[in-house]
Amino acid sequence: MWLALLVAAFSVIQAAPGVGANDSAEREIGRLEAEWNAAHVRGDATALERIFAEDLVVIVPGMRVMTKADSLGMFTSGRMTFERYETSETRIRTYDDAAIVTGRLRRARVVAGASAEDDWRCTKMYLRRDGRWQVVSFHASNASP
Repeated sequence: MWLALLVAAFSVIQAAPGVGANDSAEREIGRLEAEWNAAHVRGDATALERIFAEDLVVIVPGMRVMTKADSLGMFTSGRMTFERYETSETRIRTYDDAAIVTGRLRRARVVAGASAEDDWRCTKMYLRRDGRWQVVSFHASNASP
């Protein structure tokens, strides 16, 4: 009887996703987060195109809802550049082929010669498709003082 229970418990543990699997996904998402931030400062549309899913939706204060094409267009046009793009208080949670990243984003940008700074709370939704993580949704709102 005890042997049967032990074998059954062991098979359940083996079938459940392990900590190692979550750690690996969280490390990959963390790497993509750093790449996302650096690409914004460099104006690297090629890097962002890899991270953005085809069905990306971006919702941020003061701007219309944007698609992948809209977002990439800002970088290729050169109308907006970033001097700072830094996240903090970042929390990554993974669920099989989905991940949610929450945190605080502080950025400094120049639009048409005018400087502006943003202090936002943000949420990103990543999906893993064909073994590759991409952002399908980015939402930001003004941080409380």
